[in-house]
Amino acid sequence: MAWLLTLALSGCATRPSLEVTERRAFDFQTDTLAYSNALVWDYHFNPTNGKRMVSRHEPAPDYTHHCFVVVRVAAQFHQHARFDETLSPPDEAACRELIREVIRRSPRTESPLKDRVIIPGYANLNAFSAAWEPLLKAECGGAWQSYLQRGHWRMVMPFTRGQQEEMALNLWSAVRARRAPVIHIVKFPQLTINHALLVFGATPTRDEIRFDVYDPNHPAKPEALTFHRETRTFTFPPKPYFWGGVVDIYEIYHGWNY
Repeated sequence: MAWLLTLALSGCATRPSLEVTERRAFDFQTDTLAYSNALVWDYHFNPTNGKRMVSRHEPAPDYTHHCFVVVRVAAQFHQHARFDETLSPPDEAACRELIREVIRRSPRTESPLKDRVIIPGYANLNAFSAAWEPLLKAECGGAWQSYLQRGHWRMVMPFTRGQQEEMALNLWSAVRARRAPVIHIVKFPQLTINHALLVFGATPTRDEIRFDVYDPNHPAKPEALTFHRETRTFTFPPKPYFWGGVVDIYEIYHGWNY
């Protein structure tokens, strides 16, 4: 009960300000990109011994290692853009400038509604990215931005159970405030998973918090990330690229050092 009270108090402590109340909650159907971050490898797990085997995917995909880029872009459009399908759609040159204007803005801040970049001719990011997929892929950043994201130093530092509990509370408070945190999900030093997700929903119970996440590798439906109260651990279910199990979490694109 004390833990649930902490959740409630945490939510009250981060009550949205007047500016924050302008936020629109992240909508998985409309605020995600219409394309995915492709995998270089096909993963095969042996359920008997838990060993993982990999083989190169054929044919080779042309958009890989962009998981951090994809979720960052989704966050930036959610925080800095406004879509208006009643206006005439822009041509390619105008689209390029609109994309660049959004990407220039920091994923650590949020633009007031009156200052957001207006994207004419489209109802939302999903529709816009379906129409301009090659252009978005070209303009939003290379794979190197996934490798060199400045918060990567954090994954080599110890993760305590207390720190992970605090992270769960912070994510829950962020979702209540209609913020969509981007997180780095890791197992270090094994690196069996080294991935980025966007958190947009949370359902707390007495025993756990179930977070709804946008996985750029599998954008067809929301995925689940679960925080367990008793063990103060996060778990992520099996995926084609991950056997499943306990993971460590920290938020990126938030604060000066991430």
